Amino acid sequence: MTIAELTKVFASFNKVNVLIVGDLMLDSYYWGDVSRISPEAPVPIVSVSKKDNRLGGAGNVAKNIQAMGATPFLCGIIGKDDNGDKLLNIMKANKLPVQGIVRVDDRPTTTKTRIISSNHHIVRIDEEIDEAISTADSHKLFTQIEKFILAGKVGVIIFEDYDKGVISPALIDKITALAKKHKVPTVVDPKKKNFLAYRHVTLFKPNLKELKEGLGVDLNAKDMDTLRREVEVLRKKQEIDIALITLSEYGVYVNSDKEKKLIPAHIRNISDVSGAGDTVVSLAALCCAVGLSPENMAFLSNLAGGQVCEKSGVVPVNKEQLLEEAKQYL
Repeated sequence: MTIAELTKVFASFNKVNVLIVGDLMLDSYYWGDVSRISPEAPVPIVSVSKKDNRLGGAGNVAKNIQAMGATPFLCGIIGKDDNGDKLLNIMKANKLPVQGIVRVDDRPTTTKTRIISSNHHIVRIDEEIDEAISTADSHKLFTQIEKFILAGKVGVIIFEDYDKGVISPALIDKITALAKKHKVPTVVDPKKKNFLAYRHVTLFKPNLKELKEGLGVDLNAKDMDTLRREVEVLRKKQEIDIALITLSEYGVYVNSDKEKKLIPAHIRNISDVSGAGDTVVSLAALCCAVGLSPENMAFLSNLAGGQVCEKSGVVPVNKEQLLEEAKQYL
């Protein structure tokens, strides 16, 4: 790929619409100082100086898609509660379409509240129900997804699965069948529960931990022969076009009919790995949408994931910075 071709690819991302199906979350943060221990129990008292709410889960993928110039459409379930209102308000403030969101009465909006003092994470409070959503709610969600696909404007679909009960094997089958009928590529960021429910997808992107848990086998990034063999078996059994395995400091391994290659990680000053997987799957999906080769897709995704690790906190990729760094390797 030449620099001119790469520049054209980045410009083409601006025309891509990405449908993101999965678990929506509200990330809530409390920052403050600890100066004393509570007289009620041996716990620190945090004097809060700042509060913030952000999109988490599938919402972070949407932010990465948006940062690359593409248009994300989120489809998921949230509660009819205050945290659900906050999540929708954040989406609107960030100019993210909300018509794919289904609100329900019987479960809270998944919310993760982090309390931080002097850059130390003191505690995290989770509000969630991770049981499967009802058949009726799943049908409502699929109806919204179907509308997007039938409109003919979706360039790629991402399954952003955090095992919170929104994605089920039945929903996966319905979406992948409809996507295949309309020739829309499908990209999966899996977790353990539905790991083997994904079949006939374009791209499957677990990290090494997810791959080990999903297959129930012990794998080591240093043992590439075993990793290659297990990934090949998985891909053939599930009829997956491309498998992309993220291996942290070892880089990414891509496996397809045409290419089986390890893309080494670049030397970085790692600050925070949070959100790197979301960045990788976002870039990979965009590359699928514009028809990039598996090797070039793995190269750009690996580079993007590494870049966000140099920044503190969960932040989306910077398109201009990514383009300039990618040019250096051509």
